[in-house]
This record gives sequence, structure tokens and C-alpha cells, in this order.
Amino acid sequence: MAMNNKNYAIEINGLKKIYNFKKANAFEALKGINLNIPKQSIFGLLGANGAGKSTLINIIAGLVKKTEGKVSVWGNDIDNNERNAKLSIGVVPQELILDPFFTPRETLEYQSGYYGVPKKENCVEEILESVGLLDKADAYARSLSGGMRRRLMIGKAMVHRPPILVLDEPTSALDVSVQAQILNLLNDLQKKFNLTYIFISHDLSVIEYMCDRLAVMYLGKVVEEADTEDLFSNPYHPYTKALLSATPSFEKDRKKIMILGDVPSPITYLAESKAKLATEMTEQERLEIEAI
Repeated sequence: MAMNNKNYAIEINGLKKIYNFKKANAFEALKGINLNIPKQSIFGLLGANGAGKSTLINIIAGLVKKTEGKVSVWGNDIDNNERNAKLSIGVVPQELILDPFFTPRETLEYQSGYYGVPKKENCVEEILESVGLLDKADAYARSLSGGMRRRLMIGKAMVHRPPILVLDEPTSALDVSVQAQILNLLNDLQKKFNLTYIFISHDLSVIEYMCDRLAVMYLGKVVEEADTEDLFSNPYHPYTKALLSATPSFEKDRKKIMILGDVPSPITYLAESKAKLATEMTEQERLEIEAI
């Protein structure tokens, strides 16, 4: 895979991450990830807890060191130009990390100073207007609604004008109407600033609505990657099939794939020969489920 292709915002080749614990065996969180994320696209990541999504985005954002492989962020190899790679990324975490006694303007001013943005390039007012908080710029963060706080978190990630945003569950814990407002805001911001998004969500309807392309992760690997429409209409991997079959549907005859038990632990579930997804059930189990 050729690195530094001008068409890609992020290029990942053979990425591995191994955690070494003092009182346990080494844990391989990522097992040779290969991904190309096109510029100005919305790229979704799907997978159960423990699949490796957080480790992957933390490495891309420069928060965790990789063990092996190559990662290029907006043309900057994170090994050779770590600072520029970090400046190319803005992270919107799932948690609302805000000082309750800071106003939105003070929050963005502080964040701008943290990234060393020169005063003449300060774009705090523009960002406040873009995320719809200009009229609340001088209100304390503690007085803002959940939707407004999410808007402020998006503004924090954009204040140094990165071309890439990582969005980790950006609509979690919000009312449905507020979720729609946030998704519309993200679409508007992408078009206005030509942004590339890495989008993580467990809400498949949100993923289907927002994303151009998807990668499905399972136990540290990318097991399936496709355009969103193709993946939803014709999934390949058993985990993807089971995941999509669980979405609500008005089709009465739609077949449900039952996954028995939990996703195996990535720490203790090491044997490749055993790494199979349990999607089959016995006739007795089927009858019991139907009875319930």
C-alpha cells in the first residue's frame, strides 16, 4: 500500500498495538490494520466494545504510541512529524469535558492558546457562530443544555482548524430531536470547512444516514470494509450480518440472527482456530426463544 497518496486524509498500513501488562500476558489490541480514509469523506467505524476502535483512533490522534506499522495523517507520517499529524486532528470525545465556570468564548480562547494559534489567526468568533453558540458565548457552560454543550465540544475540536475530526458517539445521551440538530450541524460544518470525519456510533440508523464508507472491527481486526449502501444491503461477515439483523424493521418476515453469549474477550481469546462467531443455535434453543 503506497503511503502519502494525495487523495487520502489518513493512510494506515500494517498497524499493530500490543499492550504489555506486568501481571498478565501481552495483549494484541490491533492485529495488522490496513485502512485508507478519503479526504472530505465521512468514514464510519463499527464494532463491539473491545474491538479496538478506541485504540485505533487514539493512535491516529497521537494519544497512544503504536507498536508496529505506518500511519500517515494528512500527508504527515506520525513517526517523522508527530506535531503536524496531531494538529491535523480534532477529537470530539463522548464525554463532555468542560469547565462549568468557563463561558463558551473563554473555553475556545483557552483551547486556541493550548494549540498555539497566533492571535491574528484566532477564529473563536467564527467557530462560535458556526456551531450556533454566538448568542450564548458569555453564558457559563454549566447553564447550557446538553445539545449546546455538545456543540461547544465540536467547537473545541475545530478551534485550531484541523482538516480531520474524530467523532466518538457525538449524539449519545441526547433527545432524538437534538440528535437530528447535531447531525445536521455536522453535515453543514463538513461542507463549509471541507472536513473529513471519522465517525463512531452504536446507532446504526445514524451510521447509515451519515457515513459514506464503513469499516467493521472485530477482536482487533477490520473484518469488513465497504461503501455504506453496499454494506447495509449485502453484509459479508457473520458479525456484520448479526449486527444489521438486530436493527428495528417493519418487515415481519425478516430473519433475525441470534448471537449466543458475549463477544469473546480479546485478552484470553487468542487461538485463531477458535475465533469464530457463534451465530447458530440448537433446535431446543430456537423453540425456547420462540416461546419467550
